[in-house]
Amino acid sequence: MNTFAFSPGHGPGRPDVAGFYDPDTFSVQYVVIDPATRRCAIVDPVLDFDEKAGATATHQADALLAYVERESLEVEWILDTHPHADHFSAAHYLHEQTGAPTAIGRPITQVQALWKTIYHWPDLRDDGSQWDRLFDDGDTFQLGEIDVRVMHSPGHTLASITYVVGDAAFVHDTLFQPDFGTARADFPGGSASQLWHSIQAILALPDDTRLFTGHDYRPGDREPQWQSTVREQRESNKHQLGELDEADYVEMRNRRDRELPMPKLILHALQVNILGGRLPEPEANGTRYLKIPLDAL
Repeated sequence: MNTFAFSPGHGPGRPDVAGFYDPDTFSVQYVVIDPATRRCAIVDPVLDFDEKAGATATHQADALLAYVERESLEVEWILDTHPHADHFSAAHYLHEQTGAPTAIGRPITQVQALWKTIYHWPDLRDDGSQWDRLFDDGDTFQLGEIDVRVMHSPGHTLASITYVVGDAAFVHDTLFQPDFGTARADFPGGSASQLWHSIQAILALPDDTRLFTGHDYRPGDREPQWQSTVREQRESNKHQLGELDEADYVEMRNRRDRELPMPKLILHALQVNILGGRLPEPEANGTRYLKIPLDAL
C-alpha cells in the first residue's frame, strides 16, 4: 500500500505538500513546505492508539519528524483543522519535540463547552487555552513566505476550518475524494446545512486549487488517495456537488448519516483532542485513564 505521496508546488507562493497515510485510522497527515525558506507546517498529526490494549505510541508522529529532519525543514506551525473523532491528535507531542506553536479555529471553545457537558467534566478549561493560537474566519498568517488564509468550515464539527496555503487547501473532513463524497454531519454540534455552505465556499476557490482531504476510506479497496482539485470535486464528486441545491443535499446527507455507526474511537478521542492532544493527567497510582460516558450519543 502506498502511504506517502509528494505534491510539488510548481512556482512561487505554491507549497510543496508531503502526505502521510495512516492505514489504521484512514487518516492523512501533512507536512506543508515553503520551498523558498524550507519552513513547514504539520497538519493533523496522528498519535497512535490501540483501543484493545489501551496503548499509545508515537510511530506516526515520529515518522513526520524523521521526514522533517531528512529534508532539513524547520517546523513553523502545528495545525489542527478540527477536533478529530476517529484518532488522537499528536499536536501536543510535536509541540514538545519542536517548540512550534499549535493552532486551531476559535470555535474549538464551543466544542469544548459541548463535550464538557457530555463528559461531566466541570474542571475543563473551555477557553481554547490548550493551543497557542485560535484562528477566526478570515485570519491570515505566514508559512515562510507563503500567505495562509483561514476559512471557517463548520458542518462536520462546529470547529472545522480550512487552511488555504497558496494554491493548496486543507479541507479536513468536509470533502473526501470524489469517489467517496463528503463528510458526515451528525456528530454533536454538526449540521448538514452548515456543511453545504462550507462546501460551496471551498468550491468557490479557483478551479485548479489543490484540495487535500483528512481521510481516505479506499472505496473498492483501491490505493489510498488524498489530492483532488476544485474542478474535479465540482464535476465528479459522487454527492453531485455541482447539481444539488441546499435542500436536496441536506436531505441526502441526513439520510446517509442515519445509516452510519459512530466512529469507534469518538468517545476516546474527543477527551484527548479537546485538550490539543494532551492525554489525561496520571492519577495517584501513576496511570492515566480515559472516561467513557455510557449512552451519551
